[in-house]
Amino acid sequence: MAETLDVVARSFNINNKLGPKLEAAAEQNAILRIGWTNAGDPVPKNGELGLCPAIPKGAKIRALGKLGSWSAAFGKGGIFTIQGDSGSFLGAANDGNEITCERTAGNYVGFAMKSGKISVLDGCGDDLGSCMTGGMIVVRGNAGTRVGGGMSGGTIVVDGDIGNDPGAGMTGGKIVINGRCPNPPEGVILRPITEAELKELNKSIDDDNFLIPSDSVCLESSQDLSDAGIHKTVSSGDLSMIGLVPANEPRVMSYATCDTVALLGERSESNTPIALPLPLMPKLDDGNMAVTKKNGMPSKLIEQQPFLVSQNPRSVDFLLINTTNIVHCSEVLPQCGGLVVDLMQFPSMSAEELDGLLVALRSMLSIEKPFGFMDGIGRVDSLHKASAYHNADLAMCVIEDESGISESASLPLIGRSNKANLENTYTESSISIGFSANAEDVAKLCAAGLGFVSCSVPANDYNDIANWLSNIQSQLSAILRRLGLESIDALSRANLRALDFETAAVSGLRLSGYERPLPHWFAR
Repeated sequence: MAETLDVVARSFNINNKLGPKLEAAAEQNAILRIGWTNAGDPVPKNGELGLCPAIPKGAKIRALGKLGSWSAAFGKGGIFTIQGDSGSFLGAANDGNEITCERTAGNYVGFAMKSGKISVLDGCGDDLGSCMTGGMIVVRGNAGTRVGGGMSGGTIVVDGDIGNDPGAGMTGGKIVINGRCPNPPEGVILRPITEAELKELNKSIDDDNFLIPSDSVCLESSQDLSDAGIHKTVSSGDLSMIGLVPANEPRVMSYATCDTVALLGERSESNTPIALPLPLMPKLDDGNMAVTKKNGMPSKLIEQQPFLVSQNPRSVDFLLINTTNIVHCSEVLPQCGGLVVDLMQFPSMSAEELDGLLVALRSMLSIEKPFGFMDGIGRVDSLHKASAYHNADLAMCVIEDESGISESASLPLIGRSNKANLENTYTESSISIGFSANAEDVAKLCAAGLGFVSCSVPANDYNDIANWLSNIQSQLSAILRRLGLESIDALSRANLRALDFETAAVSGLRLSGYERPLPHWFAR
């Protein structure tokens, strides 16, 4: 673990030093070098990850050694050359970079790239060009399984053999193979390359020493694959059969002020935590929905309340990063209050690959700002373990992950995982529900041990959102006073009761009237 922390620290240090130099080097047409001393002596890198995110147009960087995952990701038009090997996700979310790896590369080269060019000179791993929408990837040497999986645009060229399942799930783009190619899966056709395509392709590659021959084959999608018509399982429950009761606390007078604030990002004294006026992080597709229009009356509560947004975040908002917006996240990350990586949208990643992603993202965001992960209730243990291992500020468990697990049944799952994985960490456990929450929902989930709740807003209208937040604030305070509490932090499971047998059976909460959990919760 100490060695891993050292690699991460070195990687952050390299990115921090490079940042101010990139613009000046681009203006001077100079090449920045990583892996050499100032005197020019080679000092090869060994495992540094997440290096050089969002290289701007005109910048040129050359690295020496063996680099880790997520190198040169989120490119914006620069030139990056590795004299050595690269780990997974080389050039991921590329939008204009010209990247060359002079030896081998790992899995997911060019993942979700939009434009630019990536060249690998000695083969690569699995999932080459996965989810790419544009640009070109050229690999000399063999490639692994699932080349071009899920791609919708762009061109992949492999001068060598490839593994099984080529083009799986592709809906667009083109894969050209000069080597052995297994039979493609359903929905993908294999055909000879045409003379016109060959001429255009070799012109695009633009290398007199490397030409694609006429006996190469081409893979294309034969149909537009979609999940239309596929039934998706959703949660069948809500929180209506869970009640809130006092726990032998004296009544609080109606005029007393109650504290409903939750804090995020209390990692150390150097960090500035973000305050949630309510233990709530509403979800919005567009952060502009939380900005009042001209001549409109601003809501102080909306201005202070962080939202979880997919685009146009404000300075207090958290950016939800997924495969849809990953290409554009470098443009808005510096202005965010924090970020949440939606692991449901990404391939499964090792600890090293997650570290690489975090180094790249947090180098653009600012290392002091809070970050977290999101995953489904069916993977709550792995979510919490990853959050604890990577020192995340928040771990958000999504109920609507198509498992069908209800909100009531999720409470013991999350609670046990919290105790096993997050008890001695500063990671805040939270939940994302599939409906617009009210004050009682928020109070019940906080009483179950969750730090805050994420949910959709009731309407995409500024005034409606302002009224919704205002009602939750006033009603939450009223609930706390009724329970004899002065702070949201004082809520506990002792304040919760299951109002029917089924809820008590799946949640482990005390059954109202019976006043204890059902016997099977204590069975050995």
